[in-house]
Amino acid sequence: MIHGLPLGPGSSGEPVRDLQGRLTAVGHDCGDDPLGTYGAGTEAAVRRFQEARGLHVDGVCGQQTWSALVEAGYRLGDRLLYHRTPLLRGDDVHELQQRLGALGFDAGRVDGFFGPNSASALKDFQQNVGLTSDGICGPDTLAALHRLGGAATGVAAGAGAEARTEAEVREGERLRHPGRSLAGQRVVVGEFGGLDALAGAVARSLGDEGAVVVALHHPDGSVLAADANAFDAEVYVGLSLRPAPQSTATFYASPGFESVGGRHLAELAAERVCGAFGPDRCAVRGMRLPILRETRMPAIQLEIGEPSLAVEGAAELVAALVAAVVAWAGAPLDG
Repeated sequence: MIHGLPLGPGSSGEPVRDLQGRLTAVGHDCGDDPLGTYGAGTEAAVRRFQEARGLHVDGVCGQQTWSALVEAGYRLGDRLLYHRTPLLRGDDVHELQQRLGALGFDAGRVDGFFGPNSASALKDFQQNVGLTSDGICGPDTLAALHRLGGAATGVAAGAGAEARTEAEVREGERLRHPGRSLAGQRVVVGEFGGLDALAGAVARSLGDEGAVVVALHHPDGSVLAADANAFDAEVYVGLSLRPAPQSTATFYASPGFESVGGRHLAELAAERVCGAFGPDRCAVRGMRLPILRETRMPAIQLEIGEPSLAVEGAAELVAALVAAVVAWAGAPLDG
């Protein structure tokens, strides 16, 4: 944990020096900025890093950006990986999950958290290659992974069914139930603050459709994700205000993995919002925001670009979102 966050233009000192070193180490040069000075070069590097990581781009290093930067500094083989509390997290875990998935071992969502699914998949792999099945990824296990060609790092999210990881395939299998409806499904509607009334209206309307719904309110996406997981929700619908020319329906995606159910729901939500308010009023984007990354169920975060949509257009927005969730519940996968 670094002290003094957030860091932005005008910041200086050892925290900025640390930030610049980490940015440079992961390929984002800070230009001509002197060490320890947060100038235009450092701001540009932060923006590039945020864009590459699927975070909100503002050129300021807050807690989300700093955490992502720390994780980005780990390469597979830098440390032993195993299941513990708190969970190990980082790009090394992400790559391990990709490699296991490419070989057909289900490590769960490729999210960079070494949880029980990752440990189980690793043990299965070790047993299959004749290693001690201890769930610890060390030099011998890495050598076996390299030998068997489990490198999935070049696979882009959304590259097609033939490139899907085991985790994507398993998510699709869980969702592939013809004739489903929303009745009885557990749904969470979450918001970070300021949209209580809108979230409540969406929750009530989904309840009228037969869903078992809870509305959650908290400024921290990780807290919302933990509460949604504890509720054992089958789908998460998040709402937030983020002033922009258009709204954005976001879903979880990272290099080599995307939530297939989340993508389809985001596409349906954008389609319904555009239908209600006009073409090009809502885009779809894969991101790695904590609320999307840490929820275990298909999840979307609708970032409302025009505040008027949440006030004057609230009734139409609620109807559009509910219609999207109802359609998704009947057919959670595209095609």
